[in-house]
Amino acid sequence: MTDRVYVGNAGRDAALDRGWLLGHFKDASDPRHSDDVEIKWGVHAQGDERAQWVTGEERTALLVLISGRFRVELPGRSVVLAEQGDYVVWGRGVDHSWFAEEESVVLTVRWPSVPGYKVTAEEDSSSAARLSKV
Repeated sequence: MTDRVYVGNAGRDAALDRGWLLGHFKDASDPRHSDDVEIKWGVHAQGDERAQWVTGEERTALLVLISGRFRVELPGRSVVLAEQGDYVVWGRGVDHSWFAEEESVVLTVRWPSVPGYKVTAEEDSSSAARLSKV
């Protein structure tokens, strides 16, 4: 491995940083550091839900279902991702939340990578416990 190459496993690496694999929050010397994009490998137990809606969103997001059944809540509508590869994209200014209807794995890509967005440890404690088992 060179300083500009990183090889890993999404399930294991996600457990180290609340699911996040790539973004501004990685050390600047890490090839996974990016100010342009963030990538998350989300593992969610059935019934898992976001603690609160994201409001005032400044990023565009793409969420792709890897496995399970996952619902994304958007203003005025719900989008259910039920088949592997189903995805939803929402832009800046679109508030959102989510709910895992079944045990699910989702890949989230957001851009740009904006400092200051973070779920508190209290809000994220159940997700962190699950990720550590991956």
